[in-house]
Amino acid sequence: MKFYAVFAMGFLFSGAAAGENALWHDTFLARLEALALIETLNADLLAARSATLTLDQWCSTHHMANDAKIHAQRVEGPEKPLSREQRKRLRLGDDEPVKYRRVALACGDHILSEADNWYVPARLTPEMNRLLETTDTPFGRVVQPLQPTRENFSSILLWHPLEQGWETAGHKPDHPDKPLDIPEHLFEHRALLFNADHEPFSEVDETYTRAILDFVIRD
Repeated sequence: MKFYAVFAMGFLFSGAAAGENALWHDTFLARLEALALIETLNADLLAARSATLTLDQWCSTHHMANDAKIHAQRVEGPEKPLSREQRKRLRLGDDEPVKYRRVALACGDHILSEADNWYVPARLTPEMNRLLETTDTPFGRVVQPLQPTRENFSSILLWHPLEQGWETAGHKPDHPDKPLDIPEHLFEHRALLFNADHEPFSEVDETYTRAILDFVIRD
């Protein structure tokens, strides 16, 4: 089995992060295809019960790693305190404890998203709390026994591959000899997670990276 560093819709790129060494050429078609991929994943995530499981599927479908499962990489740093608005969304009193966890969610060597996660330990099982404290298991996988549902309250596209009004103003000249400048962060979601009794137990802030476009196809 051979692996060719070829973008599935026809654009050659390296195995490195898209936007760095990738040869996504700066053409209208490349921008259109990038937008289609971003919006596809964006829509899948907005409709999903679990971001982790959705990224598992993206990783597997695009053959991004031999082990097509998302892994969490803990990111050390200062904790982000919970705001009054967040406590209200989580239906928490002023003194009820909340845990904070920041991770990068990876498919093999590809960091697909960076996530801040605030969760209520009293609304999880002791085993779930142990896994979150002592392992790098993704939050979405840990809490699956709660039969979680997800309600997004913010979705922001951080990069617009096509300029506003492109459909009536035409598009800029193509530069097939130049790489497409893809920023590090493509879109952001903020969501609440609820258990089967519709009790909120977590708030997440997820930023999805250009690595979602960094995949190879098999030949």
